[in-house]
Amino acid sequence: MSLETNIEAIVAQQIGRTPQGFQGVAVWRRSRPAVIRVAPIVRKQPFPTTFWLTDPELNLVLDRLEAGGAIATLQSQVDVDPAIAARMAQDHRAHQALRQRLWTSVQAQEVASSAFANVFESRGIGGIEADDRIRCLHTWMASHLVVRNVIGEMTETLLPEGLLDDLTKATD
Repeated sequence: MSLETNIEAIVAQQIGRTPQGFQGVAVWRRSRPAVIRVAPIVRKQPFPTTFWLTDPELNLVLDRLEAGGAIATLQSQVDVDPAIAARMAQDHRAHQALRQRLWTSVQAQEVASSAFANVFESRGIGGIEADDRIRCLHTWMASHLVVRNVIGEMTETLLPEGLLDDLTKATD
């Protein structure tokens, strides 16, 4: 079994299904994937969620935060603070640029020749279209662990101390 196949098997165990569009690991927790990178088109459909959180421990904490109303709490902060909203918009634009830089030439051509190019031009972190809305803490945190963003920074303050201590970015 190749290393990549083994990693995909670990990710499948973590998320409960075979990962679609798996491109590689972006962030590790010790020797296990914590965030993976996903292809832009999966099963002939656009997949603008470039980074997918697979770490079970962090996913569980974020699930609980979301269930406890954290998205609404953070969104209320965004709604009253134009500086946070401006940073979110900037984070989305930066993510769009990063996503395109990560594409292979074949993937870039596939996107350009598809009917989906506008999806990638209009959607940022986690495939979100509205650049001032928080839809999912998981997608914000997955992206944040690769390139810091304002919602990830705000979410970090809600996490148990030490939860992110043993995460490291992949060194492609």
